[in-house]
Amino acid sequence: MSAPEPWSGGPVAALRRIAFLLERGREDTYKVKAFRSAAATLLPLPADEVAAMVAAGTLTRLSGVGPASAKVIEQAVRGEKPDRLVDLEERHGGPLVSGGEALMAQVRGDLHSHSDWSDGGSPIEEMAITAMELGREYQVLTDHSPRLTIANGLSAERLARQLDVVDAVNAHLGGAFTLLKGIEVDILDNGALDQTDEMLARLDVRVASVHSKLAMDRDAMTRRLVNAVRNPFTNVLGHCTGRLVTGGRGTRPQSQFDARAVFEACAEHGVAVEINARPERRDPPTKLLELASEIGCVFSIDSDAHAPGQLDFLAYGAARAEAAGIDPDRIVTTWPLARLLEWAAPRSGV
Repeated sequence: MSAPEPWSGGPVAALRRIAFLLERGREDTYKVKAFRSAAATLLPLPADEVAAMVAAGTLTRLSGVGPASAKVIEQAVRGEKPDRLVDLEERHGGPLVSGGEALMAQVRGDLHSHSDWSDGGSPIEEMAITAMELGREYQVLTDHSPRLTIANGLSAERLARQLDVVDAVNAHLGGAFTLLKGIEVDILDNGALDQTDEMLARLDVRVASVHSKLAMDRDAMTRRLVNAVRNPFTNVLGHCTGRLVTGGRGTRPQSQFDARAVFEACAEHGVAVEINARPERRDPPTKLLELASEIGCVFSIDSDAHAPGQLDFLAYGAARAEAAGIDPDRIVTTWPLARLLEWAAPRSGV
């Protein structure tokens, strides 16, 4: 039997990496929660106290630490790379997709992510720290707007409180990385945005998406999307067709609309067409992605991450953008922060 691989990162890092890889590999959420819960329990404890519990075999007396996470902690404390981590690195640690590597190397940030303030699974600070660890320069927090009650959408009051949390996270990170204030704002039936202008004006980036009445009549959906794109606050048109092609939620056909009219409005108003990188979305479909490129749109490759491990989904979007031949300079998530913020400022008409 070969000697265990050395591990110097400590037990909390091992538990966080395991959770990240489980999310990256789209494994069951309950498994992820078990390891994240154990990491949260261990984080405030002194290293010598944890080592004493390992020696006494009492780790599972801690709230949130079960047999599987206890084994990981024991091995990490001994300086061994935990068996569970070795296995997951082998299964989920490699490239997610072939292609897009050159473009991915130019990507600086991600304009679409969620936290446990709406329907994400992790705290804001965990999402931000993971994005920083992945080498991103900026990440936009875009929890849902109030009408999406199923996703615990944020009222104006809750969003205002969240902005204070974002300020606190950025102060803690000390400029090494920037968490930007944003929203995934619901596009209402008439194309209006589901948040007050006052709150939208306080944000850095706004992703506008349709989440209801996806089977709306083609002409009505076209008017709905064009109206949303014309709104001076809209920066990104999120997952424009709403389709689902695989995954636990099943499949869903794409919404019908005049794509040329919608993308021409995006090009006219400088609104980015989102290349939603979630494997179950692949939105827009290839033909529409090529049409938007032909029309002259700019794009945003976004993870739409609802958990830290999903932040790596950007690789899927980069592969699709590269295959479509899109110039990296037309992808706003390759832009430096100052250029991005200048582009995202509300347009005249507000």
